[in-house]
Amino acid sequence: MGIAVNLVTYLGDTMHLPSAESANIVTDFMGTSFLLCLLGGFLADSFLGRFRTIIIFALVQTLGTALLAVATSMPALRPPACVGEACERASGAQMAFLYVALYTIALGTGGLKSSVSGFGTDQFDEKDEKEKAQMAFFFNRFFFFISTGTLLAVTVLVYIQDHVARSWAYGICSIAMFLAVLVFLAGMTKYRYKKNTKGSPIVHVLQVLVAAVRKRKNPPPASIDTLYEDCSGTARIHHTHQFRWLDKAAIVMQGDYEQDSPFPNPWKLSSVTRVEEVKMMIRLLPVWATTIIFWTTYAQMITFSVEQATTMQRSIGHFNIPAGSLTVFFVGAILFTLAVYDRLIMPLCRKIKGKRGFTDLQLIGLGLVLSTLGMVAAAVVEALRLRVAARVHAKGEETLPISVFTLIPQFFLVGAGEAFIYTGQLDFFLTRSPKGMKTVSTGLFLTTLALGFFVSSILVTLIKSLTAEEGGGGWLADEINQGRLDYFYGLLAVLGAVNYVAFWVCAKWHRPEVKPGLQMESISKTAVNDEEQI
Repeated sequence: MGIAVNLVTYLGDTMHLPSAESANIVTDFMGTSFLLCLLGGFLADSFLGRFRTIIIFALVQTLGTALLAVATSMPALRPPACVGEACERASGAQMAFLYVALYTIALGTGGLKSSVSGFGTDQFDEKDEKEKAQMAFFFNRFFFFISTGTLLAVTVLVYIQDHVARSWAYGICSIAMFLAVLVFLAGMTKYRYKKNTKGSPIVHVLQVLVAAVRKRKNPPPASIDTLYEDCSGTARIHHTHQFRWLDKAAIVMQGDYEQDSPFPNPWKLSSVTRVEEVKMMIRLLPVWATTIIFWTTYAQMITFSVEQATTMQRSIGHFNIPAGSLTVFFVGAILFTLAVYDRLIMPLCRKIKGKRGFTDLQLIGLGLVLSTLGMVAAAVVEALRLRVAARVHAKGEETLPISVFTLIPQFFLVGAGEAFIYTGQLDFFLTRSPKGMKTVSTGLFLTTLALGFFVSSILVTLIKSLTAEEGGGGWLADEINQGRLDYFYGLLAVLGAVNYVAFWVCAKWHRPEVKPGLQMESISKTAVNDEEQI
């Protein structure tokens, strides 16, 4: 976050790139970081395990941050300073080195994030009621400490970037990551290590899909008792009637077994339990899809909102607040919301209703509502800022006579929304997925962040193209004072409202089918009352 939150100003002020292009580079970098979580999850499940995956990719991230420190310290790796209004754009070679540094960091982030939360939940025994209850607090505190790190990034690191040197700030990041690896290694003898003896869950999902497609022309089974099953006891998941086309993967046919082998070919025949695991993952997808738009909204907080701040009055006495540090209100909202929820709302819910707090779907819904309101506030503030710019005939990034603190409502609303939606999503994907697919479900959750950033890039490119006027301009002009960013924020508010309606429908549909006697520990207890979830 110390990189992402202030990268847009570096790309514009130092590398001399246009506003929309700078925003897209940041969102593409962030999107790739989270998309690579799927790769990290696959490696953790298939080869490395979560512990080794965390170590290896944390070191990769350390290397990438060191490369970024080099990229920002060497004059040969950036264009010369502007002479008057004449600015030379960064060359292809200069941008290439910057991309190598950024995407090395993205690779490290992907591997690290895919495993760290799952490794944290491995430390709790789900069969122990006391430890299972503690896991709910873990999700909140896990995110609380992430946000504490972000708070340091948007205050201390951004100040160092703007007032000392970016290379010093990124060097500090690299050293801090290396020290974090050492701290993590110090707990080796105390961790619980859970081995995955069943192979990659991604491969298992593909095997079920391939087997079902191969047998797509077969008639449905006359009885579910004829379907293949190789699991028993608590590991077994009983048959459900949803997505019955997948049941064909469990129909036993001639040729399903390897020659001279008592075991079937997994690409031709899957057990009912394996099929039901895939069904459980499919049930997550509608809610998964309706959380993407939140992260598109979030992307504006570290791109266009920071750019807004560069044009506004940011001084307090003799101190000039760095534009990137305005996101401290965003992070502060997250920390404040989590603290209130952890220390006030959860104990109150436990005392009044005997429950641990809001359900995961309630948290997600609340986050979507707050982010939509945040975009409404952003549109109103930007319309006010543009009126001031028009009144004083401001050009470029000239400081306008309007306080940067008018941006606080949008930062606070979206920040509070993230506090709810991040913990809600993490709980939803980890507790409602099959026990053997926790890493994949974490990767699925993190892909919503990736796709949110990519949707932001696509939306920015599309809006810039559709609204462009002759000689520039449009909603997302190269000079922010010449555009209509308020319209763009308004569009995101409308998309957010429509998306919430879609989420409401998907949340109502998400009803795991549980039969009497069914033991399915991976389904959260919060899935019992669907009306409360809404």
